[in-house]
Amino acid sequence: MTAPNSSPACVAGQSSSTFLDGLLATARQCGRRKIAMVFPCDAAALRTGDRLTDEDIADVSLFGPRDRLLELGAREGIDLERFELIDTGADAASAAQKACKHAAAGTLDMLMKGSLHTDALMRAVIARIDGLRTQRRISHAFVLQVPGRSSPLIISDCVVNVAPTLGEKVEILEHAIHLARALGVVRPRAAVVSFTESVLPGAPSTLDAAAIAKMAQRGQIIDAAVDGPLAFDNAVSMASASAKGIDSSVAGRADILLMPNLEAGNALYKSLVYMAGASCAGVVLGTKKPVVLTSRTDSLESKVYSAALASVLLRDECTS
Repeated sequence: MTAPNSSPACVAGQSSSTFLDGLLATARQCGRRKIAMVFPCDAAALRTGDRLTDEDIADVSLFGPRDRLLELGAREGIDLERFELIDTGADAASAAQKACKHAAAGTLDMLMKGSLHTDALMRAVIARIDGLRTQRRISHAFVLQVPGRSSPLIISDCVVNVAPTLGEKVEILEHAIHLARALGVVRPRAAVVSFTESVLPGAPSTLDAAAIAKMAQRGQIIDAAVDGPLAFDNAVSMASASAKGIDSSVAGRADILLMPNLEAGNALYKSLVYMAGASCAGVVLGTKKPVVLTSRTDSLESKVYSAALASVLLRDECTS
């Protein structure tokens, strides 16, 4: 999976307009992963497991209350015989703990959130015993395919880290760079985003951005071109960057947007999905095994793309 500097769109030989479908093709080449669907007690979760099986991406294990799942499957016309069913009782936290224990033991390749709350799953993920935490900071990244854009866009962090410190932002960026390289971007361009391209003493996000850019310049952040602060417009628009006279290899061509906080990141990603028609895939980074966090409002396609993204990331980690 190699590609020109700023074009992760060439995964599996696909054009940029079909990047996420190309991601599915690459995931199939990786072989069927063993994925735990954690507490999949709604129709959407079971349909996701069904599609992942049909797409030849994963062998799915359902961690949840057996009787409830069998009743749900019968009502929705989904044959649960095609899945492994691990009865964890009616407690969602127990399902999360058992799934994490299996993953930590190496019998599962990845976890995917079902109908339980995100915090219930993440508590099990970060648990010191039978959890999936490492010495690295845990973060999350979205890969978005935005109409009219020639290559995908990685945005981090929109889900996990609410108000990251300077040091935590560096770790979040390093995870995003690793993800971009796993998708074929040899040297990704990363923009450290604020509301302006100027460094302002009274605006902490601009100071953090300038510090991170300087760290990259001095070789403390490797395998990427990094610049900041950059506002969203001059990070993704060459016309905007040119109009503001910004001389940068990143401005207007960013592959990665490192967001100043969760509020900004979450609002931006949802704006691109709901207002600009972007398609997306997301994955938790920095854990022993990939974790896919899904929302009740996510489309079935987004959930399948996210599992494919986790599969490709897992391949890169196993071969690096």
